[in-house]
Amino acid sequence: MIKKNEWLTVGLITSCHGIYGQVKVKSLSDFEERFLNPGMRWLQKDNEPPLKIELISGFKQPGKETYIVMFQGINTRNHAEKLKKFKILVKTDTLPKLKKEEFHLLELINLEVMTLENDELITIGKVINLENEKNNLLVIELFQNQKKVLVPFVKEIVPLVDIKNNFLIINPPNGLLEL
Repeated sequence: MIKKNEWLTVGLITSCHGIYGQVKVKSLSDFEERFLNPGMRWLQKDNEPPLKIELISGFKQPGKETYIVMFQGINTRNHAEKLKKFKILVKTDTLPKLKKEEFHLLELINLEVMTLENDELITIGKVINLENEKNNLLVIELFQNQKKVLVPFVKEIVPLVDIKNNFLIINPPNGLLEL
């Protein structure tokens, strides 16, 4: 389960945009409103403590997964330049409510990973991280050799996720776990 008062990275500031302090944000979220709706956000550089900041406005760049946003007090290109590589965070206790059978990717971390061998469920590892570039990939650490493998998070390969009982089942294609 997601713990209260933890942070979730929802975006990454990649560059400046224009001369009035706007920044370009790469989205790591399925929820556009995090970059469009005004309100409080938190910025973090590396592993420093998060800083509270107010999002004034934002819009999605046409045809891209990036947003142009404006923060309170960031009014010049020089100010905006200093925010490059900052992460945009939200508190996990403010995550949107999901429908039944839906879950937040963050909830997958630390789930046990099982696979079906000879009609028997075998625990082979655990989810230790997520990679979210264009595709969602689970980073799974295998118990057998502590090797880390990337597994595409698609229904064909991950047919069952059971958050309540803390496990997921994978059906990896031949060779996937050896990569």
